[in-house]
Amino acid sequence: MRSRVTLVLAIAAVVLGGVLLVPTAYARLASDDNSGGSGGGGTTSVSAPAPAPPPPPTLAAGPVSVSFTGEFFSWALLDRKTGKISGSPNMTATSSTESMIKAWIVSDYLRQLGNKEPSTAMKEAARVAIIDSDDGAANKVYAAAGGSYKPSTSSVPDPVIQRAIKICGLTDTKRGNVKPYTGFWSFTRMSPRDAARVGDCIADGKAAGPKWTKWVLDQMTKVRGTTAKKDQKSSSGGGRWGIIDGLPKSITAQGPVSIKNGWTPIYGDGDWHVNCLAVTGKWSLAVMLRYPIRTGLDYGAKVCASVATQLVTPQPGAALKVPQQPVGKL
Repeated sequence: MRSRVTLVLAIAAVVLGGVLLVPTAYARLASDDNSGGSGGGGTTSVSAPAPAPPPPPTLAAGPVSVSFTGEFFSWALLDRKTGKISGSPNMTATSSTESMIKAWIVSDYLRQLGNKEPSTAMKEAARVAIIDSDDGAANKVYAAAGGSYKPSTSSVPDPVIQRAIKICGLTDTKRGNVKPYTGFWSFTRMSPRDAARVGDCIADGKAAGPKWTKWVLDQMTKVRGTTAKKDQKSSSGGGRWGIIDGLPKSITAQGPVSIKNGWTPIYGDGDWHVNCLAVTGKWSLAVMLRYPIRTGLDYGAKVCASVATQLVTPQPGAALKVPQQPVGKL
């Protein structure tokens, strides 16, 4: 009798235990199903990948509107990655280079030296020809590079300018024929399109060669002095203005901006001849102007700055549109 009771109790315990175990096992299985495993059936939201950061601002082709009063206004922008040149409709028209061409003269001289060092005096002349736009120093470098001031009725540029045309692929540049200045480097006729090419030619190493390119570009970042009368001398002058003033910090913080401007009011035509050149690792920009002397040098400097500012892409403060990505479902 006791054994039968014991057996019955044992069977009851097993049955009850099984009943108690079923909810526990079911709960475990349900938990497994909702964990996102291959069993399927559950739905889980996952975060969308973070959008890629936008590219940093740069200068790019775009509309430019300047309220300009004068005889000549033209500009050209060269994209150094693609080689594409954009600009004003008259970007192939020419004007005198003035001191802007000093960056080429110095580069041409140094390239011919190859790996040789110039004398201390000549290296200093090359330096101040760029950073102070010193005419006397530029004349010394020009002569050492093979330039000549001999009057000539020829329309063929001298060897220094001929090499610029050949090495930098210039198509609009020609000898200046303004008497009595025929043949002077400052009166070389150049278009903004060719000036932008010269900037690119200096930056890519063709102008100054492998040993001297970095040195030339570095001197162009050290150009000093303003448009103020105290900084403008009879044969040298402050040239740190123009394009560099129109660039926002978001661009100048990316790397050095090398510049060389050219300007003179003593041409005999009653005009300021003002040119601005700037080059970086991404672009080369040239702006060339002629306008009445009474307007002042600051006017030309501001026009150059305005062109640069208008070409900044994207514009500072412009709303950045980030495409919305739907949340993924599994």
